Amino acid sequence: MMSLFIQSVQLDPAAKTALFRQLYGAIKQAILAGTLQPGMQLPPTRDFSLALGVSRQTVLNAYDLLLAEGYLLGEVGKGTYVHHQLPAGAVPKLPGTLGVSSSGADAPGLSQRGLRYADTRGQSRIHQDKTRVFRVSMPGLDAFPFDTWARLEARRWRHHEDQLGYSDPAGYLPLRELLAVYLKAARGVNCHAGQIIITSGSQQALYLLPTVLLDPGDAAWIESPGYRGAIAPLLAAQAEICHVPVDAEGLDVGYAASHYPHAKLAYVTPSHQLPLGMTMSLQRRLALLAWAKQRRAWVIEDDYDSEYRYSGAPLASLQSLDQSGNVIYVGTLSKVLFPGLRLGYMVLPETLVAPMLQAKTTIDKHTAIVPQMVLADFMAQGHFGRHIKRTRKLYAQRQAALLHALDTSLKDELVCGASDGGLDLAVHFKRQRDEQAVVQAGLAAGMELRGLSHYAMSPELAAAANFSAGLLLGFSSVTEAEIEQGAATLLRVLTKMK
Repeated sequence: MMSLFIQSVQLDPAAKTALFRQLYGAIKQAILAGTLQPGMQLPPTRDFSLALGVSRQTVLNAYDLLLAEGYLLGEVGKGTYVHHQLPAGAVPKLPGTLGVSSSGADAPGLSQRGLRYADTRGQSRIHQDKTRVFRVSMPGLDAFPFDTWARLEARRWRHHEDQLGYSDPAGYLPLRELLAVYLKAARGVNCHAGQIIITSGSQQALYLLPTVLLDPGDAAWIESPGYRGAIAPLLAAQAEICHVPVDAEGLDVGYAASHYPHAKLAYVTPSHQLPLGMTMSLQRRLALLAWAKQRRAWVIEDDYDSEYRYSGAPLASLQSLDQSGNVIYVGTLSKVLFPGLRLGYMVLPETLVAPMLQAKTTIDKHTAIVPQMVLADFMAQGHFGRHIKRTRKLYAQRQAALLHALDTSLKDELVCGASDGGLDLAVHFKRQRDEQAVVQAGLAAGMELRGLSHYAMSPELAAAANFSAGLLLGFSSVTEAEIEQGAATLLRVLTKMK
């Protein structure tokens, strides 16, 4: 089947569309049509380029786009395969079934609401293989006390009489009480347990909030570049997406207020902007709160990894400055513990507790109770605080190893962005580079690189003159030795591509 597909590919060098775009379209259409099925291996780039009579870079660029969109999966030493889980909107057309086009725009099997959920602008990357060097937003699983967690969980299962029925949709009360104490001490969050709702990861909170708070057509500010997982729920809620630039002080509130004064919601990552890493200045925070108060708008503060700050104490939350009840604080346990736990939470103003609780109940009744109980025990016995303290020191050492490599062997190639905290570092190319080609070459060399254009929200922003191309490099999930080896590999990749 693969040889027949290769023979069917027709590329036109005289066409206005670039050759790699033509090849990208041909492979994508073959996947959508079911000609190339999940798990099928594609030819090596060198063999494919010889068969088609094009440069290897043409094939690399086409593969890279398909990898970025989730149609292909690359495995070091094994090759490139059609992904066994195709992205939203990529259902192969089979006899007797309704298919979905590559864009999803003319999918007869989906409602208009369904098409908004399938919009690829909100698509996030999902990690399903073993951890590789520079994987982003991944905690160091080698540092987690799984033996302690297993012991606590086993104890809960031995005494399971009170935990197998339906439970409070707001979450396990002892856990919410412990979180309220922790958030007050660590982040200055002003709340009590009754304002906290436990969610199935912070992503569920980011879905619930615009669904409940916005009507179709309501405008929402979102950082650009920013978190793609935040734009998906806004698209599904039919919000008007207002892309707001960020600079060294974070979200440009003045720009947003002058261009989109009618907005009813703002999504921000003020403590550690994703992906660039800067902290929102106090002046910007106060301006944002003043705008929200004046406009009666909501502010979603996504505080996804603020536990990890390496220069000074963790900063107080934006919510701690809010005197008008406009800020909704969203947090996750994925970055502190492990992503598979799928526990997050939101701290709500009193007026939102009842409607958000009803919305949460409509979706899933309640988040799984046993993990909540185990986490409450983990916190009550002091393991949570000790784990944060231990990993903060460990991640600081791993970040230092990456910073050293950037300051020595990679100093002629990359310039580092903000480095006060977090699990990743944004770096920018010192010379003009094809970002996607670097990502693809890095994957072939055994690294997992994420281009900054992935967070640009739109092709227009990624192509803007003031958008600085580069990479987001994760450092928390691998050892210092692996970071040093990865930096050397990255240098070879960049040098080879000159």
